Amino acid sequence: MPKALWNSAWALLILGNIFWSMNVVLGRAVVGHVPPITLAYLRWTGAFLVAIGFAWPYVKKDWPVLLQHWKLLVLLAATGIATFNTAAYIGLTSTTALNVLLMQSALPLIIIAWAFALFGERPTPRQAIAIVISLAGVGIIATRGSLQALLTLRLNRGDAWILGASVIYGIYCTLLRRRPTVHPLSFLIAIMGLGSCMMLPFYVMEVSGGATIQGGWPSYLAVAYTAVFPSFISYLLFNRGVELIGAARAGQSMHLMPLFGSILAVVFLGEAFQLYHAGGIVLIATGILLASIRVAAPQPAR
Repeated sequence: MPKALWNSAWALLILGNIFWSMNVVLGRAVVGHVPPITLAYLRWTGAFLVAIGFAWPYVKKDWPVLLQHWKLLVLLAATGIATFNTAAYIGLTSTTALNVLLMQSALPLIIIAWAFALFGERPTPRQAIAIVISLAGVGIIATRGSLQALLTLRLNRGDAWILGASVIYGIYCTLLRRRPTVHPLSFLIAIMGLGSCMMLPFYVMEVSGGATIQGGWPSYLAVAYTAVFPSFISYLLFNRGVELIGAARAGQSMHLMPLFGSILAVVFLGEAFQLYHAGGIVLIATGILLASIRVAAPQPAR
């Protein structure tokens, strides 16, 4: 990866969120064709197999450090890989796109709450204002500019799964600051492998219950996409983004998912671009820009 891109947090986060947005589109598209636990397990097992060839030289070098931090790696794998993704795919089977977008928009707030609970880190007034502005943009897109749509929202079973998944993922994002100092590929392959092992018993149970992949090659292509782009590549990009600018500011980038999701719906599903899309885009971009601005520390008098 070009060094300039690898050191540009927001370029990495934008690219990662594009891949994640397509994952949501595909996750909803394969409902009824690919069982949710099967999708989560094949996604991360496939990602592990894709990444292991690239990561192995670094894993051998970093193995002593990885073993030293195995407890943290298990926790990160459980929250960011196994539980989050399985719960999210289960939620996608029984909730609306509108509710999913609103639940996901709460992630930056959840990350800030966990940062305060775990590390006593208080958000700055500027961060709080930026989140409110971005949330307003997400709300406009998700509700299609309709206040009535927002007022009639109901929390159903799928919503509860998505909200729970978001709370758990907030733990992962916040704890990333404590990740061991190893090569990014070593870290990623470790948590992917652990997460895959954690999901294996539940995958076996789902398959034993008669769940199978249906829909032919489009379903298998969708699974392959989830294994490469939103798993291996997006997690690598997001982890680097957190390393560069911290969990709270990197979490703000997740407001881009509803934005990109709307664009993808226009391109792939033929939905029309509406005025509320433009309004939401402006607010989301404003919030992210405000959150990304660094305030220079005052210099002592000389």
